[in-house]
Amino acid sequence: MSAPSRLSPLAFGISALLGAGFACAASTTLPETAINASNEQEETNPRVKDVSTATRTNTPVRYVPQAIDTVKTSNVLDYGTQSLGAALNGLPNVSDSSDTRFDGLRIRGFDASNDFYLDGIRDDSQYVRDLHNIERLEVLKGPAAVLYGRGSQGGIVNRVSKAPQVGRRSSIEAQGGSNDLRSLYADLSTDPTDTLSLRLNMGNMDANSFRDGISSHRQLFAPSMSWQLTPALNWLVQYEYSRFDRTPDRGIPGVGGRPADVGRDTTYGDNRDYIDDKAQSLRSRLSYDINLDWQLRQTLGVFQLDSDFDNTYLTGYTAATNRVTRQRWQQDLRTRNVFNNLELEGRIETFGLEHRLLTGVEVGSQRRDPRLYTAATSGAGSQTVPTLDLYNPDRRQSHTGRMTLSSHNYTEVDSRALYVQDQLRLNDQWQLLGGLRYDRFEVETTNRVRGISEARDSHSTSPRVGVVWTPLPEHSFYASWTKTFSPVGGGLIGITPGTSGNANELSPELTKQKEVGVKSDWLGDRLSTTLALYELELYNRRTTDPNDPSLTILTGLQRSRGVELTASGQLVGNWYLRGGVGIQDATIVEDNNGLAGNRVSNVAKRNGSLFLTWKPESGWYAETGVTLVGQRYADNQNTTVLPGYGRWDVLAGYRQKEWDLRAALSNLTDRTYYSSATSAAQIRVGDPRSLVVTGTYSF
Repeated sequence: MSAPSRLSPLAFGISALLGAGFACAASTTLPETAINASNEQEETNPRVKDVSTATRTNTPVRYVPQAIDTVKTSNVLDYGTQSLGAALNGLPNVSDSSDTRFDGLRIRGFDASNDFYLDGIRDDSQYVRDLHNIERLEVLKGPAAVLYGRGSQGGIVNRVSKAPQVGRRSSIEAQGGSNDLRSLYADLSTDPTDTLSLRLNMGNMDANSFRDGISSHRQLFAPSMSWQLTPALNWLVQYEYSRFDRTPDRGIPGVGGRPADVGRDTTYGDNRDYIDDKAQSLRSRLSYDINLDWQLRQTLGVFQLDSDFDNTYLTGYTAATNRVTRQRWQQDLRTRNVFNNLELEGRIETFGLEHRLLTGVEVGSQRRDPRLYTAATSGAGSQTVPTLDLYNPDRRQSHTGRMTLSSHNYTEVDSRALYVQDQLRLNDQWQLLGGLRYDRFEVETTNRVRGISEARDSHSTSPRVGVVWTPLPEHSFYASWTKTFSPVGGGLIGITPGTSGNANELSPELTKQKEVGVKSDWLGDRLSTTLALYELELYNRRTTDPNDPSLTILTGLQRSRGVELTASGQLVGNWYLRGGVGIQDATIVEDNNGLAGNRVSNVAKRNGSLFLTWKPESGWYAETGVTLVGQRYADNQNTTVLPGYGRWDVLAGYRQKEWDLRAALSNLTDRTYYSSATSAAQIRVGDPRSLVVTGTYSF
């Protein structure tokens, strides 16, 4: 088996050189785009009317028979938000479950940590993503396997990146704030010819933390090119290199069923701990307009992650000694994903009915190569990592022994899929959506320590049906039924060769969702709302066989039922609103491991947010908003409670044609809260009151 190939940060240079040649060779004229007051207003308006994530076609939100939430990154970066979990916190029935190592979310009570996409291409590696090259985040609620394949039990998150736009202005942005936050980013655009548009996003950020000994450093370099080769053929090429070098923060332990009553700055790591992620993505998209009704698209995505860490983290708390127990791990991780997608989209009419058809073929190749080292154990079998006092931890107490290779499991995944979708318009009131996808998933893992391999081949068919009824022009009622599958080795890819029992032989887990709702436009099509009710069930959940604990069977049940209401748009004049509220009951209903009846960890029964913005085209502007998250559990055993909280944020600014200066104050009341938990031993502390000042110059 060959090791994963590596991409150089200079890989895009070839495309850049070719782009310079293209500038001399092409003569087709791109459509003109005027950047004026109406464009500024669209950037201010939080509402997004058309999305592509839900159907892989550009479709009005109101005609998608599933709930979909959209967050413009400009609305969260001003507050110093740097992670997906924090950016989406407050979306109805979306929960932050981030770890210090990688992004984590729960959508409608189900883990979505491996259901991330970048411009529609699977991006399931373990790292923390950069938001500065992202235009918006689209969160599709409920199973999405009909278009995206395995996983996606509760939903998916698609990051829509910043692409070249004809006539777009350039900007330079500087930011500074609490805890020594300082950053400088540039968003540069140019149109060398009538057929070529270039864009470059790049920048650097450094920050310390309110947490003792925690700091971070980010780098971003993301050029892109849109070239109109002919009137019918467009080529979009995008490259992104991001680096996130940081001190890991494993949080605080739970004590007596609650987060430990220690100072918010208290940490339990080691002075030498670090995590260093280097992620590269190269995406190519060729779009060919066969005629006015049909388009052929070919998309190639190549991604590579190099991630290294040395991490001393919490494993628990011993009340008798008032000590925090720890372990130390080191890992060298290399991943590589290659996905190739060919789609045909078009419109036909049969018997007076309008069809918008989409058919596609997807071929994927993924490689994961982690080497994991652990601290050597003492003769009694326990690790020799020093414990720390709960209230007065001395982070200089370090493990000084040798590290031994714990595991080295190299995984290869090959996937193939065929899918078809029909958006059928019966008349002005009725629309139907139907889709079907067939997936074949092959995983092979080699234990290079023991010299053994094991493989698993799975296949599944994923359907989706939906109906939209529009009895009034402003209101669309919808209903949908969707199904997805999660094969063995398909989440954090890989299986365990030689494992006891039958864990590697199981069929895929299956999830189905029923959803009804209404999407409405109000106030003269300025404000949009979505009201959704759903039931989502993982009805063959993996659980222990009660008659033979060495075996796993697919008889467990996990269910989430809920209601969501979201609103976004323009109220009147220069007033804008975005927000929503969600109520859900996410429960492990049937289980043979003692979890039956428990609530799912990191999931609140109620959450929501509401932001109100006053923003004229120039001059002073302001925003205020509140985020509410109910009580949650830190673990599926429901032993430790994370209290509910409310956070109040405010922002004020002044802008002219070229300049925009703003200041944001987060957690105005300085509320102590806990943002997420990996377990009862690792609870993440939310940010205290903090100030971020941002200045932008456009030219």
